[in-house]
Amino acid sequence: MLSKTIGMKSRSAARQKTRIYGTVRYYNQEAKGRVVDLSATGMALDLGGPFHAANGSAIKIESEELGILEGTVKWCHRGRLGIEFRPNSNAAAQVSSYFRFFHREVKPVISR
Repeated sequence: MLSKTIGMKSRSAARQKTRIYGTVRYYNQEAKGRVVDLSATGMALDLGGPFHAANGSAIKIESEELGILEGTVKWCHRGRLGIEFRPNSNAAAQVSSYFRFFHREVKPVISR
C-alpha cells in the first residue's frame, strides 16, 4: 500500500461526476455551487462565491436533486469545498436514491 507509506488517506467510497447545483449554508453565510463529484460518504463543490468555514464546521447543503444534506467541512481550497456527510444523517439514503433514480453519466463538455 503506497498510500499509507507516504501518509495519504485512501477514499472509502467511489466518487461519481455530477452536475448538480445547490446551496451550502453555514450560520448566516450561504453560497451557491455545483456538486462536481458525489459519493455515499461526501461530495466536492465548486463554489460560485466566497464562503468561510473552518475544517470541521457543520454545514448544510440544499439541492433539488438531493434534498437537504448535513455534513462537515473536510477541506476548502481555491473556491472548492470538500464535505463529509454526517454519519447519523439520512445522507447515504438520499445519495443512493439519487444514483438509483436520477443520475445520468456526465460527459465532457469539450471533446478532443
